[in-house]
Amino acid sequence: MTTALLTHPDCLKHVTPEGHPERVARLKALLPALEGKDLLSEDAPLATRDQILLAHPGSYYDSIQGAVPVDGFRQLDPDTWLSPGSFRAALRGAGGAVRAVDMVMNGYADNAFVACRPPGHHAETAEPMGFCFFGNVAIAAKHALDHHGLDRVAIVDFDVHHGNGTEDLVKSDERILFISTHQMPLYPGTGDPSFTGPHGTIMNIALNEGADGRAYRPILANHILPRLRSFRPELMIISAGFDAHANDPLAGLELETEDFVHITRELLALAAEVCGGRVVSCLEGGYDLDALAEAGAAHVDELIAAGA
Repeated sequence: MTTALLTHPDCLKHVTPEGHPERVARLKALLPALEGKDLLSEDAPLATRDQILLAHPGSYYDSIQGAVPVDGFRQLDPDTWLSPGSFRAALRGAGGAVRAVDMVMNGYADNAFVACRPPGHHAETAEPMGFCFFGNVAIAAKHALDHHGLDRVAIVDFDVHHGNGTEDLVKSDERILFISTHQMPLYPGTGDPSFTGPHGTIMNIALNEGADGRAYRPILANHILPRLRSFRPELMIISAGFDAHANDPLAGLELETEDFVHITRELLALAAEVCGGRVVSCLEGGYDLDALAEAGAAHVDELIAAGA
């Protein structure tokens, strides 16, 4: 078996205003870096309304759909914009994550990478924010639990920004462990380590500006991996944000590509130990195009190696 790659041309049709960091060029940089790799490529399907409603109320789905402009742009918050192609692109991201779960759980692939945009981990229950409309990884986790009959799913978010949306969507579900490492203080201002959720299934790890791989690796070894091992998820979902890279313009962590390789390799080894290697990784941030392409490709190389 192999690693599945899910993406779709619709994700290039979510257009943002000139100068916006979450831009079409992100996928145009990343996807060529994945060409020629041993991947099972498949078009990301459109999420159904019922799939979106696993995490969001119907009124919210309808409000996003109804806000899509016929042309030009519509601004939903200081950072989040809709263009005519945005709604379908957002549905591809959620649908791709759901399909990736199905492929991995049904044995069609060992693991999967969902290369879609816009990202999803800032979208709260009924509020778009931070470039995000739908909580892709939360939807995927709830689908895995409800459709595949799992008891425990873990989400690991190594984006430089706290995954406040994912936390909001899963904090009340004791079947989902959510672990987020993020620079603090930084947008969106959430992610205090003191918050563990009503069931103790939230683990927020705050990193100081300037933290590099030497700071991150002991946290991974001594805190993240033991927590995952004790939770024993039956599926691991990764929010793969590459904006913790030293070259990223939106934040101040100092990870290098080799650090993303190490993080990915260690998470995959843990997954092999506790859940048969079942991993779905979904693209989140990463706004320096060269760093995104290099680190994203290295991340996918590790997924491929784990499934070989």
